[in-house]
Amino acid sequence: MSKLPRAPFSPCRPCHVRSFHASVARQHLVGPPDPVSHLRPVIYDDAPPLPPPPVRHPYSLREFTGDTREYQWKMQRQETDTFNHDFWKESNTRFYSAKDAVLQSLPEGTSPEQREVALSEFYTRWVAQERTRLEEYGEEWRRRNWAQITLGARVRYEKLLSRIMHPFR
Repeated sequence: MSKLPRAPFSPCRPCHVRSFHASVARQHLVGPPDPVSHLRPVIYDDAPPLPPPPVRHPYSLREFTGDTREYQWKMQRQETDTFNHDFWKESNTRFYSAKDAVLQSLPEGTSPEQREVALSEFYTRWVAQERTRLEEYGEEWRRRNWAQITLGARVRYEKLLSRIMHPFR
C-alpha cells in the first residue's frame, strides 16, 4: 500500500490508497462518551453524498443515485446506533434518579456500612425489576444487528460481483 501526502484539511490523518480501483480508504471515528448513556458514538466516514437528481420526491428511493441497498444498510446502521443510545440513555437516567432517591432517603447520620447495605438492596431490586426490559432490549438489539450484518454482507457481495463483472468501471 502506498501513502498519499497528507491532505491540507486533515493534517493529523494520512490517507491510504487501496491498490484495487485506487479508491481512498475510509475510517470510522469514535466520539467522546455520552455523559448519560456512557456510549461512544460512531462517526461514520462514508462517501460524501452525491448531488440530488433533478426530480425529487420525499417517498421514493429513486431520488438517490447509486445502490439503494447500500443506502438502506447505512440507514439501518444509524438506526441501530440510535436505538442502542436511546435505550441506555433512558435506562441510565432512570437508574441514577432511583439511586439518588435511595441515597436521599437515608437519615443524616447513616454510616458507610448502612449506606452500602441500602445500595446493595437497591441494586438487587433494580436488577430484578429491569430483567424483562433488558431481555427484550437484548433480543431486539440482536435482531437488528443480524439484519444489519446480513444486509451489509449482501451489499459487500454485490460490490464484489460488480468489481469482478465490470473491472474497469
